[in-house]
Amino acid sequence: MPGLRRTALIGAVLVVLTACTTTPGPTPPPGSTTSEPPADRVYVSLGDSYATGYRPATGGAPAGGSQNGFAYLVAERSDLRLINLACSGATSTQLRTAPGCPPAARGPDAPDLAGRTQLDAAVQTLREHRGRVGLVTVVIGGNDLAPCAGARDPLTCASEAVATTRAILAAALPVLREAAGDAPVVGLTYPDVFLGAWVSPAFPNGQDLARLSVSLFRDFFNAALKAEYGKVGADFVDITAATGGYDPLTETTQDPAYGPIPTPVAKVCALTYFCEQTDVHPTPAGHEAIADAVLGR
Repeated sequence: MPGLRRTALIGAVLVVLTACTTTPGPTPPPGSTTSEPPADRVYVSLGDSYATGYRPATGGAPAGGSQNGFAYLVAERSDLRLINLACSGATSTQLRTAPGCPPAARGPDAPDLAGRTQLDAAVQTLREHRGRVGLVTVVIGGNDLAPCAGARDPLTCASEAVATTRAILAAALPVLREAAGDAPVVGLTYPDVFLGAWVSPAFPNGQDLARLSVSLFRDFFNAALKAEYGKVGADFVDITAATGGYDPLTETTQDPAYGPIPTPVAKVCALTYFCEQTDVHPTPAGHEAIADAVLGR
């Protein structure tokens, strides 16, 4: 057994010598950790010009996408990296079928779709970032509905537009939901811009159109969207309600530009460019309101 004791003793000495001669690694600063930092979490945005932050030319500023758009505000306030696949002018059909998106129709720093549809690009992006997706938003259907404001038969036009939007969402949302995994998927609607027809000289029957638009959005368009998003377990944010679109038109306020007008009309005049320019896009205040509704859902 003396040989075994001698061997054990030599091994112990070598361990001690090795410990004494090995150069210690740098001491991490207080409060730091040696584990790798977590990968960034992403927010994938799909849709139309509302998502790109598009604004018309105003005050000398050129038309185009803006980082004042709601998607950029939500990303910044949620500490998420925005991957904005939206395309200005997109209809619900184009979300699924139109490949590519010209640079002028994308938001600031938006990735090139490289010949893919928004839906295809989103599915690929979500799968590549599986486990790191913090949010997915979809805002689509407005470009299907917008032509109905000037249609001879607005109700028939709206019925056809809603049917198209609903059919596309029924096909696209399950695919998007599967690719997103457990990440929250949020569908959005729009302010009721047609309320602005109340004060717009572009619409001879503007007050009638504004009255009709309330039920069109509340009971028809938004109800259909909410049903489709609900089928895949997605949240639905009713921007029409959040921007006062369902408030009574009998309640009035003094507007600096138009005098005494219904309060919901005054709100849509402040939150969109419709009253001033017959343009459906949100003002910076409108994008703030949409971002608040998404974050507060």
